[in-house]
Amino acid sequence: MTASALDAAGVLRLVIFDCDGVLIDSEGPSNHLIAELAREAGLSMSGAEAEARFAGKALPQVQRELEAESGCDLGAGWVDDVQDRLVVLMRHAAEPIDGAGAMLAGLRDLGVPHRVGSNSSVDEMEAKFGRVGFVDHFPATRVHSARDMGRPKPDPHVYRHAASVEGVAPSQCVVIEDSDTGVAAAHDAGMACVLLRAAGPLPPHVWPGLRRIGHLDELVPLLRDVLRSQGR
Repeated sequence: MTASALDAAGVLRLVIFDCDGVLIDSEGPSNHLIAELAREAGLSMSGAEAEARFAGKALPQVQRELEAESGCDLGAGWVDDVQDRLVVLMRHAAEPIDGAGAMLAGLRDLGVPHRVGSNSSVDEMEAKFGRVGFVDHFPATRVHSARDMGRPKPDPHVYRHAASVEGVAPSQCVVIEDSDTGVAAAHDAGMACVLLRAAGPLPPHVWPGLRRIGHLDELVPLLRDVLRSQGR
C-alpha cells in the first residue's frame, strides 16, 4: 500500500484547497440566495437550512433536489442564472475564512506548492479571490473548477486533474476540505485529506490518510511536522 502524503514514509508534494468554507467564507451569502430561490419555488427554507442542506453540493444537484421537493421545473437555464448571480454577489460579499491569509503566507514559507479545486466556477473563484486579496496565491493557472469540467465533487476528477497538472502522484497530495462531499472526492482520488471542522461528526469516509483540525492556524504546523518527519 502506498504511503499517504501525511505519513513519515510518504512524500508531500502538493496541497490542494477546496475554496468555500476553507479559504472563502461564502456559504452564508450563497445559501441565503439559494433559500430565496427555494421560496420562489414555493418551499419554506431559511438561509441556515439551505446552508445545512446544500453546503458543498454543486448547483445541478441543488436544482434536482429543489425540483423534487417543490414539484416545479426550474428550467434549463437555472444553474447558469444562479451562477451569474453568485459571481456578482461574491464581488462584494466574499470574506476570507479566519486565519486564511496568515496560513497561506506560512504555506508559502514552507515551499510547498498549492492549488485550489472547487465546485465553484473559475469566474466565481476569481471574484472571491479578487475581493479578499488572494489572487497572488491562486493565479488562474492554479485554479481548477469541477463545475467548469462538468464533473462536480464528489467526483474526484478535479483533484486528480490538479495533481496531473502539477506533475505529481495523487499519493503525494493532501486536500484541505470542510464538507463530506469534498472529503469523499479526496478519498476517491487516492489522496490524504485534512478536514477543517471544529466540531461535529466525522464524515462517512474515514481512512488513515484523514486528519482533522479545528482552525486554519493548525494547518501550517501540521504540514511542517509532516515535512520534518519525511526528512525535508
